[in-house]
Amino acid sequence: MGKLELTRKYYQLYNETKEYFNALQTNIQLSGDGLKVISVTSTVKNEGKSTISVGLSMSLALSGYKVLLLDVDLRNSVMSGMFHSRERITGLTEYLSGKAGMADSMQETTLDNLYILQAGVVSPNPLSLLRSVKFETLIDSMKKYFDYIIVDTPPIGQVIDAAIIAQQCDGIFLVTEMRKTTRRQIFSSLQQLEQTGVPVLGLVANKAIIKKDSYGYYGKNTASETERY
Repeated sequence: MGKLELTRKYYQLYNETKEYFNALQTNIQLSGDGLKVISVTSTVKNEGKSTISVGLSMSLALSGYKVLLLDVDLRNSVMSGMFHSRERITGLTEYLSGKAGMADSMQETTLDNLYILQAGVVSPNPLSLLRSVKFETLIDSMKKYFDYIIVDTPPIGQVIDAAIIAQQCDGIFLVTEMRKTTRRQIFSSLQQLEQTGVPVLGLVANKAIIKKDSYGYYGKNTASETERY
């Protein structure tokens, strides 16, 4: 099976905003030792959490870390559209349901150090897969082979999946799109995440408008800023 290549659109987006992804990486590394499994979620859909997951994974891989990008949005994954592939993608759903082995599910990318396990086919019962011992065992075993595991989850404000997945993670980023998500929605999502007992590493304000004359400006109105809430 050939290596997956990120589409030109997302390569360009990463190059325009890479300093912000580097800041996310620094945020993880300054938050304490032993943070290897990082969840990226959002309040609602279409806030850019998958883009943030990919960008953060690229930043870590380009820094020399061995990274697994794990797509656990089993209900509405968009990850397959971010990578070129001429073959049918076998992914996490097939692995957890016993229909495929890990060798058939995990894929290399054209970027050194970056591997991806995509969601696969839409599961009729994703909660049963995510609550399975096999999913927990998968995370534990992958920790032995990768420096970081970036987990792209469904929106915390819409389904319970993200809270279940968080129990297997060491830290969480909450992605919000500026001028789209209300403050009430954000605080509600933060409360749900806090109930998991997993540290919230920061709030990623996606598509924040950064003035061109401000220090650290990159890209055109597509920047992401990270804040402690």
